[in-house]
Amino acid sequence: MPFRMVHGTDPWTITARDPNMNHVFNVGMAADTQFAMNFIIDNCSEVFEGVSSLVDVAGGVGTAARFIAKAFSHIKCSVLDLPNVINSIPDDGIVEYITGDMMRSIPMVDVVFLKNVLHDWNDEDCMEILRQCRKAIPKLGGKVIIMDIVVGSLSKSMYEAHVLSDLLMMVITAGKERDESEWCKIFMDAGFSRWKTRPVIGCMAIIELYS
Repeated sequence: MPFRMVHGTDPWTITARDPNMNHVFNVGMAADTQFAMNFIIDNCSEVFEGVSSLVDVAGGVGTAARFIAKAFSHIKCSVLDLPNVINSIPDDGIVEYITGDMMRSIPMVDVVFLKNVLHDWNDEDCMEILRQCRKAIPKLGGKVIIMDIVVGSLSKSMYEAHVLSDLLMMVITAGKERDESEWCKIFMDAGFSRWKTRPVIGCMAIIELYS
């Protein structure tokens, strides 16, 4: 990928070794998440019905998890991320912060939440992340909630936004934006049998995966 060609490594290695870059990245992601979660809580709250525990995987400073915990006080929320992210966050008493690697293990919960995560990774890595998600949720009543782009909007301006985001992913990560058929193949290959998708805000869609 072009980013690696210029810098000799990927963005995650740079944020791990550069505290200033780590801070800038986390603050930027938190701002985007705050905007999106305001909408999700107000308009899509039913996706959290019947949930008692949730982990926000690669959840950064915990913005999404805190929104969910404050809106649904019965849900025990946690955040899983790398040490350079988690170790910089003070305990807020609202969510639990867990150091870990989503490629290796995810805590057992009712719901695994992934916002703007999978588009950073190639298909094989996405399947591995989703396999770990599948191990973490119960077969009955468990699910994975994905917030990500699903390419294919009939709106010209929205389609252009999808293409621009796809180009960004290809430049700085090993990932890409995916259309519905590409998502479906990844889900099936990761062992999921059922899912439903709906557009929610801007380029974003919510996908609910069931094992």
